[in-house]
Amino acid sequence: MSQKTYAVIGDPVAHSLSPQMHNSAFIALGINAKYIAIRVESKGLANFAETAKRDLAGFNITVPHKSGIIEFLDVISEQAKLCGSVNTVKTAEDGTLSGDSTDGYGLETAILESSGVKALRNSFMMIGAGGSSRAISFHLLSNGLAKLHIANRSLERVLALAHDLKKTFGENKVEVCTLDEKNKMARFIGNSSVIIQTSSLGLNDGDPSPLPCEYFLPDKFYYDTIYKRTAFLKNAEEKGCASAGGLSMLLHQGAKSFEIWTGLKAPVEVMRKALL
Repeated sequence: MSQKTYAVIGDPVAHSLSPQMHNSAFIALGINAKYIAIRVESKGLANFAETAKRDLAGFNITVPHKSGIIEFLDVISEQAKLCGSVNTVKTAEDGTLSGDSTDGYGLETAILESSGVKALRNSFMMIGAGGSSRAISFHLLSNGLAKLHIANRSLERVLALAHDLKKTFGENKVEVCTLDEKNKMARFIGNSSVIIQTSSLGLNDGDPSPLPCEYFLPDKFYYDTIYKRTAFLKNAEEKGCASAGGLSMLLHQGAKSFEIWTGLKAPVEVMRKALL
């Protein structure tokens, strides 16, 4: 049986840890497959999708193509449709490309694993209103989160996300503000058991935390979706707050992708070891 190829696409993508995670899973389960990273520019998405139909058994999508890839897919899941974001594509025998989003599942599972806090009937706060924030917020509210507070640098962007969320889940499920609205920020954090950092602040060394020290409270759990030690996580540590970084989200969204592609239970601990 010929070897299957899977990939992650993005721009940039060389930093991705997904190849080592998935290749270790294939080896552990004796699957004849390999997983590679492919840099694809936005203008090359259409060509890539055509090639993928022939050459790839499936692929992951990272920044900045999670929305852009959708127009080149044949089918997308209801969840992906809702949030307008796809991070996992499976190629059928006939070349049909089916898209789904596992980002929200990855984050919810990572938070539960790290903190013991469930989304169901709870209130969370999210910093950022970009592509991954959209996938995460739709997933959490679909899975029983009682209230989502969102803070973002730009008011326009967070209002657009809130509009789409309220249309689906109702007016009272979402409340938003900008990061400099101190009274609202204090109230949102006070009312939330988990604070999730989804903005790009922290990707570059020397980036400041989007959240000043005063907002780190010892009875809250702080999660950064970026998988390195950011200023946000350093602040949490210094204030004695429970916290975790995005490696666990990468692990669990990757495990879900693996299961979509193979129909097999992902060897999560093997994948975790490969990441660490």
